[in-house]
Amino acid sequence: MSGRPRIAGLRVVMSWPQDSQFAPQSPPRGRGRIRFAGFAGASLIVGGAMAILIAALAQQHAPAPAASAAGDIGPAGVTGPTLRQSPPVSVSIPEIGVRSKLLRLGRNADGTMQVPNLNTQASEAAWYRYSATPGQAGAAVIEGHVDSYRGPAVFFRLGALKPGDHIDVTLADGVTAVFRVTGVREYAKDKYPAGVIYGHASYAALRVITCGGDFDRSTGHYLNSLVVFASLVSSTHAS
Repeated sequence: MSGRPRIAGLRVVMSWPQDSQFAPQSPPRGRGRIRFAGFAGASLIVGGAMAILIAALAQQHAPAPAASAAGDIGPAGVTGPTLRQSPPVSVSIPEIGVRSKLLRLGRNADGTMQVPNLNTQASEAAWYRYSATPGQAGAAVIEGHVDSYRGPAVFFRLGALKPGDHIDVTLADGVTAVFRVTGVREYAKDKYPAGVIYGHASYAALRVITCGGDFDRSTGHYLNSLVVFASLVSSTHAS
């Protein structure tokens, strides 16, 4: 998640200072000056068009979840396997190339959930330490930024996941909890279903969260939140 402007987009502004040789002037004397001014003007137009094209090509947009990926919040009427309590140390999502150690974050002074430092930890995900540990009965929460000042962050491609994909979370006791994605949804932040995401779950649930939707430059925040819902299906133990 990111409360800062994305750096992928560029804005091209063309101007002519008053003392510039390309500033509007009275008609020059002589054809040579007319030809030079015409050439300079054409060069500016072409150069400006090229700059705009390069800026457009340079833009990167995080993938948004497909409507078909909405799926389910979790398995209905099924408890499924569970694991004993053990703090998570890393997360791996092979389908989108994510592999990150997990920070442990809590709440800010105003009660909101802390997020990784945008300047130094944008490439790292975090476990919300007031949620269940992954694999316990209950909702475990992992979060991360979608982008940063330097470009894509750890969960830039989170929206590309779909039901059936897997998320592996390695715990401090050496067990790797294997979760299967059941749904990928995007919510407007003013309609964020906190009770659904952080509330009680009778099974081993996982929520992976980042920002989504359009970036509002007037507020410095994204308009939506992207949430991946997953449930524990199996586990492995390091030999």
